[in-house]
Amino acid sequence: MKKINSDGLLLCELQAKAFENSIDKMESSSEIFIRRFMKSKIAKRLDNQSILDSNIQANDILTLVDEEYGATDYGSVKYTHNEMYWIGYIYRYFSFIYDLSSSQVYKIIKPKELRGLFLPYHTMDPSQAIERILEAKGMFIDEETELQRQYEIFKRIRMSKKDK
Repeated sequence: MKKINSDGLLLCELQAKAFENSIDKMESSSEIFIRRFMKSKIAKRLDNQSILDSNIQANDILTLVDEEYGATDYGSVKYTHNEMYWIGYIYRYFSFIYDLSSSQVYKIIKPKELRGLFLPYHTMDPSQAIERILEAKGMFIDEETELQRQYEIFKRIRMSKKDK
């Protein structure tokens, strides 16, 4: 896990604004937009940070997603502006600090699940929210935490063998 830096924060802000703007600018449901975005070419540019070398704005990202997949009005459930902003921010923050692609992060946690966590987690530091999400899923990307978890399992197995 790496620390967030100024470039990472710029990427988080750009993606969060694009997600928030999608409510008014995109015809599809929020979940359809998020799925398309997370698997898009522009998401890959955010992943590799090459987007920082351009002058792309949040609304430009929406246009690029539409150009790649075609405009659609599929689905009707729209999340709130605040939910979309937070979801976009969390997805990018997660991708940045764990050095995962957008599609990998999307596979770990889906938009509907993130939306359900908005109220309890939106006031937390993003890294804490992500740690709690991973912990609830039994996933430990941090090596030290994973080693500690494996050691605890080893101790339980060893103790159960001694009892026999």
